[in-house]
Amino acid sequence: MNAVFRKLQASATQQAFVLNQALTTCRATPSIQHPVWASVNERQYKSMPTHGIGRWRYLLPKDPPKKKRDRQQMKEIVVETETTYATLNVNVSGYDMTVVEHFSQHIHNLCNRLGIKVLDCYALQTKTTEVWLMQEQGTKMSVDSFLKTHNRVVQLRSLNATMCPIFLEVLLKNQPEGVQLSVQEHTEVDYKTRFKGRPELEGLKAKISH
Repeated sequence: MNAVFRKLQASATQQAFVLNQALTTCRATPSIQHPVWASVNERQYKSMPTHGIGRWRYLLPKDPPKKKRDRQQMKEIVVETETTYATLNVNVSGYDMTVVEHFSQHIHNLCNRLGIKVLDCYALQTKTTEVWLMQEQGTKMSVDSFLKTHNRVVQLRSLNATMCPIFLEVLLKNQPEGVQLSVQEHTEVDYKTRFKGRPELEGLKAKISH
C-alpha cells in the first residue's frame, strides 16, 4: 500500500512540475500571433458594418444630369384678333436702376392679379450718355457726367381689349417720377435688339458667304 501511495504522489508531483513549467514559459514568452501592440496600430474593424459612420452624402437624392442649354430662339408672335391685341411690349426706362426694376416687378405682379398672360420679362442693354459742359469763357468742352439709362421689358400675350384701358390707367397712376413708360407691338426687330451685335463675326460670315 505504501508503494502505491508513493507512486501516486510521485506522478502528482511530476504533473504539478510540468504544469508549473508551462505557466512560467507562457509568462516569459509573449504571443507571436496576437501581440499586445497590434490592437493599437492595426485597424481590425475595417470589415465591420460600422465602417460608414460619418458618411451622409449617399443619403441625399442624386441630382438629374444637367442638360445642355439650348440656344435662345424667337417665340411665335401672336396675331391680334377682334377681342385681343397682338404680342405687346411694355417698356420701362429710367436712370435709377432700382426704381425701374421695382416698377417692372409691379407690372408683372399686376398682370398676375388681373389674369393677363406674361410671355416674357427681360432687360435690355444699358445705354450710356455723355454730358458735355462748355466753359463760360471759351469754346472748349469737357465731359461733366455720364447718364446710364436702364430698360426693362414686360412682354404680354393676348391682352383683352376691354382690360387694356383699365390696365394702362392703373400703370399711369402708379408710374414713379423719372420713369418713362411706353407700350408697343412686338416685332422681330425688338427681338434682335436684345442681343449685342458682333460686327467682326458678321464680317467673317459675309466673307464666307461670298
